[in-house]
Amino acid sequence: MLWFTGTLSAAILLFMLVGWAGSAIVRNGDWTEPARNQPHVEIMVETNGLHTGIVVPVVNSQKDWREDFPTARRLAPPYNALPTHLAFGWGEREVFLNTPSWSDLSPATALRVVTTGGDGLLRIGHYVRPAPSEYHRPLRIRPREYARLVSEIEATLPPVPAGTDRKTYTSYEVGSIYHDANGRYNLTNTCNQWVSDTLAAAGIKTGWWTPFAGGVMKWVEEPGTDP
Repeated sequence: MLWFTGTLSAAILLFMLVGWAGSAIVRNGDWTEPARNQPHVEIMVETNGLHTGIVVPVVNSQKDWREDFPTARRLAPPYNALPTHLAFGWGEREVFLNTPSWSDLSPATALRVVTTGGDGLLRIGHYVRPAPSEYHRPLRIRPREYARLVSEIEATLPPVPAGTDRKTYTSYEVGSIYHDANGRYNLTNTCNQWVSDTLAAAGIKTGWWTPFAGGVMKWVEEPGTDP
């Protein structure tokens, strides 16, 4: 038992160290935010301390997300107003659907996720004018970068037959829903890795391997630090 506990503790520590080191390796290292007076789209990178997500405007001149998600046309609880932004996050299906809090995570589910992984699910949060904060950090990107970001998010969703609505799963989180998504969750392809991969594909500076939320957020300045 002591050998097992020691080995498990060492493996966890090694994973954390490698994850932190991997997040320090930069992708798109020459990228900078456009100036405020240059054409740009303001997005946000959000975190709750464990998970991260990408927040985008519901509609602008480049993309109307209401065409993909009819829920963006409805009043968003608990605000009782039409959403102005959507938040996208990707994660493991069973954890998203059946684990409202970490205390509800069963040992069997945790072991399966660690050893074999699980199918992906896309979370869509509906926000009304989210305020910049430590947990919602604004990021200005160029229109061409936003176009690539949109394409990456769209590629996460499997195609559906014309005239058919996507299957929607309810969420324990007020104002959020889930849809089936491409990809398989595992220890090297986590929810936070999806965020950094999506940002990187759009040409935005981020870490190389970011299994933890901190590895994503370290690349996005907190509000008030932008000169």
